Amino acid sequence: MIMKKSWVHLKFNEFVSNRCQPDNPLIHLCMLKGQDMALAHNLGFPRIGRDHELRARHWQVQKDIGIELLPVGDFAWFDQPFDLSWAQLFDEVAQATALGHAVKPVVIGPLTYLWQGETNGGVDKLERLDGLLPLYDQHLNRLAALGVEWVQIDEPALAEDLPQDWKNAYERVYNILQRAPLKKLIATYSGGLGGNLGLAANLPVDGLHIDLVQAPDQYVTILDRLPAYKVLSLGLVDGVNAAPCNLGHTLDLLHDAHERLGERLWLAPSCALLRCPLDLAVQKCQEVAVLAAALEQNRAAA
Repeated sequence: MIMKKSWVHLKFNEFVSNRCQPDNPLIHLCMLKGQDMALAHNLGFPRIGRDHELRARHWQVQKDIGIELLPVGDFAWFDQPFDLSWAQLFDEVAQATALGHAVKPVVIGPLTYLWQGETNGGVDKLERLDGLLPLYDQHLNRLAALGVEWVQIDEPALAEDLPQDWKNAYERVYNILQRAPLKKLIATYSGGLGGNLGLAANLPVDGLHIDLVQAPDQYVTILDRLPAYKVLSLGLVDGVNAAPCNLGHTLDLLHDAHERLGERLWLAPSCALLRCPLDLAVQKCQEVAVLAAALEQNRAAA
């Protein structure tokens, strides 16, 4: 275990020293910030367990690159039992805010949690929903009391072919969870919204993230369906493959999106980077930050 930890520290130092030096022109570009510049954020970073020191360094490298809203608690919801107490999430929020970071806690949505879970003795998965909702409501209110402004709620099940009773459940769930006094970003990925696009666009939340790498065709439709108050986060940087995005093509789309959305435009990788090698995750965060800064630079020069 000690050897593994030492190797992680060594590789992290190597990636940071190569990519995040103060004289790196990418970093200078990302320091440009206009009042209504598209916000660069990240859906999730590679997991490191409970190492507080390394976790803090992961946050700092994202911030130095130009990620403005840092994911915290993005460790907790996959490949391990669901912690109903959200204890580690609250621990991370406290640590990150004490370090002065602007944070965006990440939680798995209650319906995706049930959709992806196993059927217990033939019981309808949705029958467990009423037991989960009070916990979500309680924990979201606690995050608000800790000063959290935004929470990211992962709902990739919205990219699935959902039966009508599940679609109805989405409307009911988020009408209940909207009472918690913090802003909610629904994150969808691993495909397009398809027949759930109207449902996702009109849920009573403050923002929606869509995957434009696997489903670029949904861009035009979502702009037409999105309420005028809602943030739209565009997943334009491939969060799975190493190939960088096409800057010229992507900037054309971003100019159009900014004309329509203004400060409601956010940029992110297409999905969370939890399973990426660390160097690839750093590269993808850089791409997001550079896109945001290049958009601002081009607008300023126009």
